[in-house]
Amino acid sequence: MPSIERPLSGPVLTFRLEEERAHVTDPAILGRSGRNARTLIKEGPLRVTLVVLGPGGSIPAHRADGPITVQPLEGRLRFWVGDEEHELGPGDILSAAAGVEHSVASEAGATFLLTIALALRARP
Repeated sequence: MPSIERPLSGPVLTFRLEEERAHVTDPAILGRSGRNARTLIKEGPLRVTLVVLGPGGSIPAHRADGPITVQPLEGRLRFWVGDEEHELGPGDILSAAAGVEHSVASEAGATFLLTIALALRARP
């Protein structure tokens, strides 16, 4: 098990997202950086992370090594790919291909699930 003392992989994992959100919603961290995250699943090529953006929080432009999905659970967020803006809220889901540069922001704060499917690396 990783040093964070909770399983990130296994045959079956379950989560209570409201409880997980409570772990991520640290006012000191959100006040300092505007965001916080907690990896829920790290199984082979699959990564699922719960992300909280505080009011005015953002994630600057970056690229993911695999295709991603963004699924808002609370609040509204803006997701940019270049000049193209997508406004998302609960009930929406967005996918972006691997390597697509993107950024995310929320004026009032938001919580979302980020899923990444990484390419399996060939073993030597």
